[in-house]
Amino acid sequence: MLLLYNTGLRIYYLLILLFSAFNQKAALWIKGRRGVSYIKFDQSIWFHFASLGEFEQGRPVLEQIRTQHPDAKIVVTFFSPSGYEIRKNTPLADAVYYLPLDTAQNAREFIDAINPAIAIFTKYEYWYHFFKQLNDRQIPLYIISGIFRPGQIFFKWYGGLHRKMLSFVTHFFVQDKQSKQLLQTVNINNVTISGDTRFDRVWANAQNPKELPQIAEFKAGHKVFIAGSTWPADEQLIAQLISQHPDWKFIIAPHEIGEDKINNLINLLPANSYIRHSQLQSQISNLTSQILFIDNIGMLSSLYQYGDIAYIGGGFGAGIHNTLEAAAFGLPVIFGPNYSRFKEAHDLITLGAGFSIDDAASLKITTDNLINDQSFCADAGYKAKEYVQQNVGATTIILSAIGF
Repeated sequence: MLLLYNTGLRIYYLLILLFSAFNQKAALWIKGRRGVSYIKFDQSIWFHFASLGEFEQGRPVLEQIRTQHPDAKIVVTFFSPSGYEIRKNTPLADAVYYLPLDTAQNAREFIDAINPAIAIFTKYEYWYHFFKQLNDRQIPLYIISGIFRPGQIFFKWYGGLHRKMLSFVTHFFVQDKQSKQLLQTVNINNVTISGDTRFDRVWANAQNPKELPQIAEFKAGHKVFIAGSTWPADEQLIAQLISQHPDWKFIIAPHEIGEDKINNLINLLPANSYIRHSQLQSQISNLTSQILFIDNIGMLSSLYQYGDIAYIGGGFGAGIHNTLEAAAFGLPVIFGPNYSRFKEAHDLITLGAGFSIDDAASLKITTDNLINDQSFCADAGYKAKEYVQQNVGATTIILSAIGF
């Protein structure tokens, strides 16, 4: 199985190399791993995140360790360009790298260089050679905000190698009871149900959000529908919704902001109905536009404070993006049908604070219900906010358990 794993990784690398000729993300993935010189530390604390979402998820733990141990050397790694390129200069770390490809040699050389005292991985990403090196050197490895589902390879008859990876982990801090029970079925018992550190992150953000005066001017007393992390399939539906609610303003924050993506979005919108965020300073008169779309990265978590209803993108693709950011501000959240892997989405639906839609018709019905019944909308928003507040505390549990 290890031979198959190693072969698969090399095939994956070759495919990324091939795609890098015409795909920007693939090109960044390759470029960021070439010719890197790692800073050698006498000792460090290593955090790994798959991408930007996992960084924000694990950030409360990272921030607390940085605050409590200001002299500690912290190394952060990312697998994906969408995490590395945005957070490569974070002041929370002394060094930020792409995670090298998981080979025995890379793992040995990287861990030799950064010399971690502990390693903390957020939610997922299981890499055999890195985990084995940590285990061989008796370096504690923690998984935080972990979540497991029956369909994962760990629980399949052919998942022996991946179960071996689980055995290298010092302790799992998981989001829910099901995850703990699943791990126990494969004789992994070093597990604590801590909850999800995302609740800590989004709740802290909602209590002290960054003020955005231009967004407040754009709102100008109107009700605002915020569509966050949208993909083209989401935008097709939202474009149909806009004309049906002329008294509302709409803010659209696409997941990808390349010029071609922006132009495709513009083509869906009525002429003279929109303005880009980057144009607000130079075209103040256009604050009367009904639609504002965000053509930058990093604002979304603060945008929700100006909203009344949120739509979260990704539900017509691989899965929805972060519903908790909007819920923490007391917004009812709407999302597409592909949410099965997201516990918080199920919870929000059960509470009457989240709503899944399948098409333009169901989006219209759901939005009309929220807009036309203010008490229903307010109650859904209250339940969303209460849900987030009741689930904070994972960071404290984790730090206490690992000795920080």
